[in-house]
Amino acid sequence: MESFENKTVLITGGTRGIGKTIGLRLAAAGANVAIAGKTAEPNPKLDGTIYTASEEIAAAGNGNVLAIQGDIRFEESIKDIVNQTVNKFGGIDILVNNASAINLSPTEQTEPKRWDLMHDINVRGTFFMSQACIPYLKQAHNPHILTLSPPLNLDPRWFAPHLAYTLSKYGMSMVVLGLAEELKQYRIASNALWPRTTIATAAVKNLLGGDFLIQRSRKPDIVADAAFYVLQKPSFETTGNFFIDEDVLQQEGTSDFTKYAINPDQKLMNDLFL
Repeated sequence: MESFENKTVLITGGTRGIGKTIGLRLAAAGANVAIAGKTAEPNPKLDGTIYTASEEIAAAGNGNVLAIQGDIRFEESIKDIVNQTVNKFGGIDILVNNASAINLSPTEQTEPKRWDLMHDINVRGTFFMSQACIPYLKQAHNPHILTLSPPLNLDPRWFAPHLAYTLSKYGMSMVVLGLAEELKQYRIASNALWPRTTIATAAVKNLLGGDFLIQRSRKPDIVADAAFYVLQKPSFETTGNFFIDEDVLQQEGTSDFTKYAINPDQKLMNDLFL
């Protein structure tokens, strides 16, 4: 297992939820953390900003944290995110493609702007963030790209209810698969990670099911703990995988997942695509 000491991790969508929690987990293990996000000013509908998140992450670790306001839909912003990270920390060892947009509308109710937002962030953003980091990952000792996207599952039931969203998430997963093969020669790992159950995030609360679904979800910590183990593995032999958080932790010896539940008395809700 590799150490995170003096390693630099760049996380997109790191302001809250899973992205921030991964930052907290890796910072506590000694990593330098750069978080990129759009929220620089407080928003009553969303918890925190890139600055409040960076303060929490700094307190959890060695204090080496960089908050970057950026929007991965735009090339100049991607270049700026990567350049700021490299200028601050000297390189990039790990990229976590966490930023994602969700809209579960059926086809007739899917507006072009919603389609564009999901595909610009989920597919295009993941592709070009990865592209921008490759030159630095080539120089790293144990380089990883970890993308928060699901296993590719062509069961039509995952397409019918929300075709546009499914296409965007599977687009991310195809980037994972393609990069794993393409970057194998450079010993750069490309893997996906997806939760077994719904996770208590702002998206779940505001867009999917409110408190009803939150009560049947797990904390983001389970995904962060799984990421911690995946990103320690040797990059040259751990690539092209579609990891499920619970499976990763079971392999690491975890058998009791009660601590991750928001409400242990409620039956957990499976996440999409599983």
